[in-house]
Amino acid sequence: MRPNRVAAIVLRQLDLMRGSPARVLPLFVWVAIDIVLWGFITRYLNSIASPGFNFAYTLLGAVLLWDFFGRVMLGVTTAFLEDVWSRNFINIFATPLSISEYVSGLVLTSISTSLVGLAVMMVLAMLVFGLSFFVYGMMLVPFLLVLFLFGIALGVFACAVVLRLGPASEWLVWPVPALLSPFVGVFYPLSVLPAWMQFISRLLPPSYVFQGMRTIVLGGRFSGLTLLWGGFLALGYIALAAAYFVHVYRYAARTGLLARYSAESAA
Repeated sequence: MRPNRVAAIVLRQLDLMRGSPARVLPLFVWVAIDIVLWGFITRYLNSIASPGFNFAYTLLGAVLLWDFFGRVMLGVTTAFLEDVWSRNFINIFATPLSISEYVSGLVLTSISTSLVGLAVMMVLAMLVFGLSFFVYGMMLVPFLLVLFLFGIALGVFACAVVLRLGPASEWLVWPVPALLSPFVGVFYPLSVLPAWMQFISRLLPPSYVFQGMRTIVLGGRFSGLTLLWGGFLALGYIALAAAYFVHVYRYAARTGLLARYSAESAA
């Protein structure tokens, strides 16, 4: 893997953003809307709840972490879809660029865009609604890391799905975070879920993040080993997603799918 080739993928995405404000604004606007909306919801709940309990640390903190996960996943897929929309695959894969270099470029692009969104969310949550991240302690770092790893895994998998099924299948990508949110307990403990949903929850790394977040906020003791298991799961999903992407790419190259890529399904 050559770093200059990876950097070229990242540079292309940054040039696209620099030349189009419409690509830059979503990095700020949607995260700001989410934080403001949920911030006022938590402020209202605090006004009617028992004194001494602050909903900001459970609800607003959960929104921030979940938005970060979504930004990581969509950062990978959006960078990939830029090549889909511009019909640029033939140009890219006609070069000596390897699959690992291409995917690494998508991941680094996602890192840059998701960190911008995270910074905006943190600043708004602190300045406007008084959310102090010190309440989570040092556990905030592994929380974000697990969400980041799982977001990368889902992003790479979503890219493979679009590559295999064609551009028309991109509608399958956008609702993925919303579909997963009931299973990972973003706003409620997993104990309220039926048994079959709890079984699925144990297979999803974000479940351990939000379980740990609520435990810390409520003054309980949270085992780091539990979160470590979530991290191992996320790494496993990254390996599976990368293997699937390579499999789909080889299939597309062998069958001429890349050359026939169009707005219709390529199945």
